[in-house]
Amino acid sequence: MALFLICSIVGCGNDIEKVKMFERQELPDNTIRQARIQRSEKGKLQMLMWAPLIEQYSKPEAKTEYPQGVFARFYDGYKKPTATLKARYAVSYDKRNVTTVRDSVVIIDLQRGDTVYLKDLTWDRMAHRVYSDNPVRSKNGDRVTFGDSFESDDAFRTPLIVHQRGTMEWTEEE
Repeated sequence: MALFLICSIVGCGNDIEKVKMFERQELPDNTIRQARIQRSEKGKLQMLMWAPLIEQYSKPEAKTEYPQGVFARFYDGYKKPTATLKARYAVSYDKRNVTTVRDSVVIIDLQRGDTVYLKDLTWDRMAHRVYSDNPVRSKNGDRVTFGDSFESDDAFRTPLIVHQRGTMEWTEEE
């Protein structure tokens, strides 16, 4: 019994630097895998979103991260899809009412046939506005255009590429 007690005391040493490292790490309060989120208003479907991983944090700032990306489909009032959005990373800040998606952001306007490629996109939920201050590329059929920034309402009904230029023909090789 004494030998067990001595081995237990000797074997329980902790490196204080390793303990401090875990104290500094920001760990999620909640983790959700394979999530499907639905947003509706007055009983009408507005958006469906899928995310492989969601991590919710309360400190140092309340936020929800989507470290493996998101895919969202937006709908009109008649359950008809109007647009899709895909990104490799997203973060939503609760108190600021702002969500940012980044890394290979692709928006497809299913009604107009436009595809917009962005570095990042920010959604201001209070202003019902989405925007990006970074360069943007848009493809519609054979036309490709470029712009300095992007803005729209949060349902993508009024997309605008700011300082649009450089329309050229696009040919794809089979």
